[in-house]
Amino acid sequence: MTRVLLALVLSLALLVPAGSALAVAPQDFPAQAPENHLVDGADVLSRATNGELSKRLERLEQDHINANLVTLRRLDYGVDLDGFASDLLKRWHAGDDGSLLLVVETATNSAAIKADAGVQQRLPESLLESTAEETMALPLRDGDRYRQAVVDGLTRLETVLAGGEDPGPPLLAETQVVVSNVPTKEETAESKAWVWITVLMVLGTLVPMATWWVFSR
Repeated sequence: MTRVLLALVLSLALLVPAGSALAVAPQDFPAQAPENHLVDGADVLSRATNGELSKRLERLEQDHINANLVTLRRLDYGVDLDGFASDLLKRWHAGDDGSLLLVVETATNSAAIKADAGVQQRLPESLLESTAEETMALPLRDGDRYRQAVVDGLTRLETVLAGGEDPGPPLLAETQVVVSNVPTKEETAESKAWVWITVLMVLGTLVPMATWWVFSR
């Protein structure tokens, strides 16, 4: 009987997709926001980074903002990142004023930032979207730099909260065009065509002259 039950459990385990246990939805999180402001569900932040980012999130309380950061591996089927962030913000801070949530999904290396209406008066939704989709997206795509993505995002938001001008998204480096001395296929073909034209023009001139010279003797 024990062997039969063990075989049944293993069979059921094989029928469950490997990533489903890692996929999450807002209801999978506790009803209360974490005291240290951070949930590293994707396990991509070191202990030192956890401490560093927790302190930066905590400092936002000086601006009367209760900020949280969540990392996750992937979302449940049918759940998009913006919707997840909005729903989790409501779950944790329903009725609160001054809440902000940053979410990073490692499966797609994408981010989302949501805030309540009170915070959006100081950090407009367009700024939050640009910070998530441009400022944070660059280091996420560039080698999975999760710490740097959060640091860059928080730095931009902190600059605006302090009354400074929005620094905007990072400038993408322009690709330098390298000039090559090696002719292209088209250039080579064009060069050969001119050679043949030149040869034919020379022959067209020399052959009649040579013929005239032979028969005129």
